[in-house]
Amino acid sequence: MQNIDEISKERAIKLFDSQEIKGFEIGTTKGLQQIHEYLFGGFYDFAGQIRTKDISKGGFRFASCLYLEESLAKIGEMPESTFEEIVTKYVEMNIAHPFMEGNGRSMRLWLDLILKKNIKQCIDWSKIDKASYLNAMQRSPVNDLEIRELLRTALTDKINDREVFMKGVEQSYYYEEDDFYK
Repeated sequence: MQNIDEISKERAIKLFDSQEIKGFEIGTTKGLQQIHEYLFGGFYDFAGQIRTKDISKGGFRFASCLYLEESLAKIGEMPESTFEEIVTKYVEMNIAHPFMEGNGRSMRLWLDLILKKNIKQCIDWSKIDKASYLNAMQRSPVNDLEIRELLRTALTDKINDREVFMKGVEQSYYYEEDDFYK
């Protein structure tokens, strides 16, 4: 019996060749919701839905659900014409953490779609070490320089390369495995 992560990873891989991805809004909360629904629909009754409860992870409390809609609207208006602007938007969306579960996996796909659209590049996630990524993301609400430079080192112009995408999905799901926080 496959678990949620295995099936949602298969869905993420299918997304590369799907027509559905062409209908997703890029850089918007709605687009992130579309990705989340695609990955987790049928598993979570909240798939694609903005959370209505407060959540935290590793001692960090994400944006309060009382202000989440307002925060997401502001994030949606953020500029995304340069790599720096896009990473800033990504960090802000991570602080918002709009879903009860599945934020990281959805947001890394969302980030790559924004990068592809606006600067014709994406992240080769296979080049980013798990511990380095998670530590940089933990520190990013205070200073996003570390995550920005880590992501910059993995930028590639191979935006239509299936292998880069597949390795990226594998790495993205590896980031979510529990071994890091043990």
